[in-house]
Amino acid sequence: MRVSRLMLVTLRESPADAEIASHQLLLRGGFIRRIGSGVYAYLPMMWRVLQRISTIVREEMDRSGALETLLPQLHPSELWERSGRWQGYTAGEGIMFHLEDRQGRQLGLGPTHEEVITSLAGDLLRSYRQLPVNLYQIQTKFRDEIRPRFGLMRGREFIMKDAYSFHATEADLRDTYAVMDQTYRRIFERCGLEAVPVDADSGAIGGAASQEFMVTADAGEDLILISDDGNYSANQEKAVSRPTDAVPLEAGSTQDISTPGQTSIQALCEAQGWHPSQIAKVLLLLTVLDDGSEQPVLVTLRGDQELNAVKLTNAVTHAQGQGVLDCRPITTDDIQRQGLDPVPFGFLGPDFGDQHLSGASSWSKTFLRFTDPTAADLTQFICGGNQSDLHRGPCSWDAIGADGAVVDLRNAQPGDRCVHNPSAQLEARRGIEVGHIFQLGRKYSQAMESRFTNEAGREEPFWMGCYGIGISRLAQAAVEQHHDDAGISWPAAIAPFEAVVVIANIQDEVQNDLGEALYQSLLNAGIDALLDDRKERAGVKFKDADLIGIPWRIVVGRDAATGQVELVRRRDRSMQTLDHSDALKQLLQALRPE
Repeated sequence: MRVSRLMLVTLRESPADAEIASHQLLLRGGFIRRIGSGVYAYLPMMWRVLQRISTIVREEMDRSGALETLLPQLHPSELWERSGRWQGYTAGEGIMFHLEDRQGRQLGLGPTHEEVITSLAGDLLRSYRQLPVNLYQIQTKFRDEIRPRFGLMRGREFIMKDAYSFHATEADLRDTYAVMDQTYRRIFERCGLEAVPVDADSGAIGGAASQEFMVTADAGEDLILISDDGNYSANQEKAVSRPTDAVPLEAGSTQDISTPGQTSIQALCEAQGWHPSQIAKVLLLLTVLDDGSEQPVLVTLRGDQELNAVKLTNAVTHAQGQGVLDCRPITTDDIQRQGLDPVPFGFLGPDFGDQHLSGASSWSKTFLRFTDPTAADLTQFICGGNQSDLHRGPCSWDAIGADGAVVDLRNAQPGDRCVHNPSAQLEARRGIEVGHIFQLGRKYSQAMESRFTNEAGREEPFWMGCYGIGISRLAQAAVEQHHDDAGISWPAAIAPFEAVVVIANIQDEVQNDLGEALYQSLLNAGIDALLDDRKERAGVKFKDADLIGIPWRIVVGRDAATGQVELVRRRDRSMQTLDHSDALKQLLQALRPE
């Protein structure tokens, strides 16, 4: 390919709305263009990158025994209603684009395909003899993101590989899950990425177990916690740890303590000389459930701990038997809209009573109560007095008499001791999720009544797994992990081209002839090469070559008359001056090692 025919349009400055390096470089390098909020065009060089990634994914998925298919993007609402997810995905801040056709039928643009594939499996896979089956597709997906950002990292339209496996037994599901784990590791290694597998929350997809694959990068949206002994890693949403020991509080008779205006843990500790770990803090939150009902939640944590919203959502889902559409702190305005008496926020105790909800206009009349183990393990503690400017202490759980399920609801933190090894500590890294694998169990097959006949002749629901890779996100994650101050440095396996021949002065006949000869030799050797044949200054060509990140560059310049060229490796920008035949030989050895 010749640059003069490539439609290469590069930018010298980063667009104002591009916040992170990878987004800036893909725009500046002419790989993508923004069409609308969260919607991008993949320009020719980016499409080549995406095709290379897709090829690697296909090869490894086929190697694992999976079968490629292509499923519709437009989904009838009935399928999602059967699984119970239509309301959660379309109401309020749901992520599914949905529409009504001219016959009044509801349809959605698929953000994921569990419903479609499970319905098909129920029709096609009737016997245990047909199992296991693993079907995958590479497909454009849609998510109605509230705040699209970071280019392809969080867009409204994206390319994804998703696979779904069907099994007769849970043991067989676990076997395929392990195969997919190894398949994903090979995919990311072949793509030239450092990807860390971590324990993860299953989120809206659901299921018993899941694992994310994170590309480590400073711009990652996710905080991942990794043990310093290398034996544990998890997304903070899922991570568990041993909290630091609480500072003991001396026992004594419970007293009312005046705490005027001291509504925060920090203010209490500064004014009273307490340690945060000696305080039981109480949070009031409002959850909206799948059926539209509004359930107030009262959570008690130790004062030095942070609430993990994902763990809380999972606890509410388990307790209520249905999903959570929204979870947020209760505010004074909420209390007023419900027609309730004022709540002394900042002075609440674990025993704050349900009678405060008795006049609520739309909320449940009782709190759903949870206590984190860090608070439940306190033998003596300070807590709110349930009226403004008042706390109590020292208190005990027996004296307080508060109830509530004890559930891990805290954020694990860097520096915490590990559960598996108390002498190991957690360390923090930022990560970009590029893959996620799930053991779905029978969640979808039971809901959609997709069954097969087992060996005993009885019908039962399939065991299912789900395995996703963000193809377009992976491409940008590669840039985030592989760039420098001059531009992108693509891993060779997914680069749009493997090498570029730059003719410094296209008007020089000697340079032009040598450049053309080298370019043709690379093509003849099976190298996907680019020839910069533009009538531009050499400096412009060099800057563009660094920006677009082709792994190897041969520069044909003023020494062409003696057959000398420069061989530049983009990864470290190292340069050698070599005879053109030696440069060609060295380049071929690097790209096609025997």
